[in-house]
Amino acid sequence: MTRRECLGAISAASLAAPAPTTFDPDLIRRHDEAVDYYLKNQVTSASRWRGALPDAYGLHAPGTATGLWEVYTAAYCCPQSRHYRKSEMVERIALAAGFLERSMSPEGNIYLPITNFNSPPDSAFAVRSSANTVLNARQHKATEILRLIEPLVKRMADAIAVGGIHTPNHRWVVCASLAQAYELWPEAQYLRRIEQWVAEGFDIDSDGQWSERSTVTYNPICDHALTVMAHKLKRPEYLTPVRKNLESMLYLIHADGEVDTSFSRRQDAFMRGTMAGYWFPLQYLAAKEGDGRFGNLAMSLWPQAASLGLLMTYPELNRRDLKTAPLPDSYVHDMPHNQVARIRRGLASTTIHTGGRDRVVSLRYGDAVINAIRFASAFFGKGQFVPQAMTRTGSGYTMTQRLEGPYYQPFSPTRVIGADEWDTTQKQRPQTQVARLTQSATVTEMPNGLHVEIMAEGTSDVPVAVEINLREGGKVSGTEDQLLTAQEGVFTLGQHAIKIKGGGCEHRYIEIRGARPPLAGPSIYVTGSTPFRRVLEFSWA
Repeated sequence: MTRRECLGAISAASLAAPAPTTFDPDLIRRHDEAVDYYLKNQVTSASRWRGALPDAYGLHAPGTATGLWEVYTAAYCCPQSRHYRKSEMVERIALAAGFLERSMSPEGNIYLPITNFNSPPDSAFAVRSSANTVLNARQHKATEILRLIEPLVKRMADAIAVGGIHTPNHRWVVCASLAQAYELWPEAQYLRRIEQWVAEGFDIDSDGQWSERSTVTYNPICDHALTVMAHKLKRPEYLTPVRKNLESMLYLIHADGEVDTSFSRRQDAFMRGTMAGYWFPLQYLAAKEGDGRFGNLAMSLWPQAASLGLLMTYPELNRRDLKTAPLPDSYVHDMPHNQVARIRRGLASTTIHTGGRDRVVSLRYGDAVINAIRFASAFFGKGQFVPQAMTRTGSGYTMTQRLEGPYYQPFSPTRVIGADEWDTTQKQRPQTQVARLTQSATVTEMPNGLHVEIMAEGTSDVPVAVEINLREGGKVSGTEDQLLTAQEGVFTLGQHAIKIKGGGCEHRYIEIRGARPPLAGPSIYVTGSTPFRRVLEFSWA
């Protein structure tokens, strides 16, 4: 049997009618509530947006149509749902299908109104959910739904089989969607395109992070995609990078379940988020391999992340009896490729990072969160501390930056400098009166907290300001306006507090010229001038 014949047989087997399944009543309730929400908010009036689901901005993305299909079809095909076999589900799917068809480009692509047009990647995201819908409808013999959506899903699949992408994760979304399409329509073009993208290699680094380092958005998208590819194409080796990323993520979770996003290269940098987006690969690997840590996370996320549509098309995942094991909660974990270090001691959690990032360290103790500590010197408009390397020194980490501020002489022999040539020729000039500044930060774990030493030395009398950015909603003592004037202050939020020792201010110049803009939210400052050495101690109150 050829590889294609083998995969064709796999596809045929997967389309067999599923055995009757009973689903968690809470899952059914949550799904039915989602149906109610969509019924209320889907556009049904006579307009160009008829059939769409508006977003918070009042925009109407065609991809929402496929999300509506998935939710409505799952309810229509599940006997436990109160929307089971209701004609209203088919009517609403028809409206959504009409909107998507009107929104398609001649090539068969849809668009994302906030950024992408005639977009194969957005079409791939749409196929990812709608191929599940087709599979679900086929297995439950919902021909009235298939007539509405199958031609549109096939058209989008054909488009992404030849279309381009923007970002690294798009490759894997395209491949996963084509693997799903191949299950439905086993055409060689889908496999060829998958193999073409896979030949580039998976972009997982030595720390176990996908290249976009997007810990609550694109990491889970990549993990989901490769899990689908491994399952649909019977390629278990595709689970290797998924497993590696999930292992890495175990060391980026705070005590309250939030995920560290501080080194993301995408729009989720410094956003709050959880592991919810990882539920599908966690549940899959825990069910298949019995990893108790993944099972622990999957079970904790089940109430908010488990999907009826996914469980209907992956019935082997419909289980609440996964093996569980404790997650790591006391460790020092280095991620050298990304120049990140993580320290976790129960409720206390610290992230140290460099590599072009200006936030030296973030820390938290339970509810009390210090978003970032960073500093800048008033040194020729370029004194924001942005180290390029981090060195482990015993039990701590040291980051260093060296700056120069020269003055420039006339050219000799003299030359004429045009109006547009100053910037391109400046560094070619002889330099004199060169001022120098060395800045450093050393972060060391203490028995009950963190020791942060900040230094700036070289040129004298340069003003320095250290910014301590706090999570909103808390209270801080020991301050006057935004200055930590007392030797010790206390930041309290919720049930927890962090003592901050080492305050004191020589001046009120906190918005340093040339420094990056102040961080959003409340910040307090410690100030001084070079030679500057300040030890800040953060202890868990």
